[in-house]
Amino acid sequence: MASSSVTSRKPSGDTAGKVALITGGSRGIGAAIAIRLAADGFAVMVNYRTDQQSADDVVDAIASVGGRAVTAQADVADPDQLRRLFDTTLERYGRLDVVVSNAGIGHHGPIAQTSDAVFDAVFATNARATFVAIKQAAQHLSDGGRIIVISRASLPPRQGGGLYAASKAAGDALVRTAAQELGPRQITVNSVRPGATRTDMWTSHDHGDDDHAVANRTALRRLGEPEDIADVVAFLASRAARWITGQAIAADGGLV
Repeated sequence: MASSSVTSRKPSGDTAGKVALITGGSRGIGAAIAIRLAADGFAVMVNYRTDQQSADDVVDAIASVGGRAVTAQADVADPDQLRRLFDTTLERYGRLDVVVSNAGIGHHGPIAQTSDAVFDAVFATNARATFVAIKQAAQHLSDGGRIIVISRASLPPRQGGGLYAASKAAGDALVRTAAQELGPRQITVNSVRPGATRTDMWTSHDHGDDDHAVANRTALRRLGEPEDIADVVAFLASRAARWITGQAIAADGGLV
């Protein structure tokens, strides 16, 4: 349950009245990010595609400790729906300060056996949606805002992982360019590269290794948890990270 990881924090002065939008915020890393940013004082828009109950659970968990959050349905693979998500956020809160492009889908399979339809679906959700989210953020963020992209897992090349890695690598390239374009407005743009993180996506795909084997390839000898990634995102969303932009930050426990 999302509420198990909720803790009450005293919001800092630099987050009071600020708003964060998290795509794919109903489960896993996205839910942990929503909960953490709300605890830090942000009003949060929790986006979901189909799982409204999980999104509602995140909002309820945030509200239980005095935070502010609402849900909005949108399939980020559809550019029109993603644009409406930004409009909905602005209509609800009147401003936007942090955008976390987190929603994504996984795929594991040899390149030679991957269909064009699968390529289109993965790139629509993982690459084009990141492009549209960055574009919308550039148009609507307050000066001094933050764009944070949850990028590909910082894993070495693995058989079957090429399409997913390529779709996420597109986001890293966009981040580097957007950081230069938006820097004059003091908007920072960064990506976070999770390692092997215990989420539904991790457990539902055949990635070629069991959890124990992957844990043994990390310096810290464990899989990551969604909260490990959320803490890094919270830092990048804060004033403390004002001098960091155009970076792809590995949050992977020293995975090799």
